[in-house]
Amino acid sequence: MGTLHELGWCTLSTGSIEEAIPLAKQAIRLSPRDPDIGWRYLLIGTVHQLQSRTDEAIVWLEKGRSAIPAAPFHHSHLASAYALIGEPERPAAELAEARRLAGERPFSSIAQPKATRRVWEVPQVRYGKAGMAEQ
Repeated sequence: MGTLHELGWCTLSTGSIEEAIPLAKQAIRLSPRDPDIGWRYLLIGTVHQLQSRTDEAIVWLEKGRSAIPAAPFHHSHLASAYALIGEPERPAAELAEARRLAGERPFSSIAQPKATRRVWEVPQVRYGKAGMAEQ
């Protein structure tokens, strides 16, 4: 089911955001016991977050964190989602856990992920104000 998952990330990266969730959900349906299921949840949560559906994003991101607790990206995405809803302590705790799991470098600043991930250069997915995608 990795192919459907990767296709979902490709559609997200090229701006076809709505197409990513059905692909991830299909991968989940076809392989509900997949040890990598947490990455499918991360994809769904990321799409919801990009569409400013933060509460729904948190549900999926928490499922992803529970499925793969040692993956730092689940924690970093949750940190940003919690910050968007004004949680006072959870963002710092999740970011600290992401840093602990991955080391400081990937999460040393907000600029670091943008500098290392080429996907942010795709115009359809580049972040605008308040985490919203801009066209």
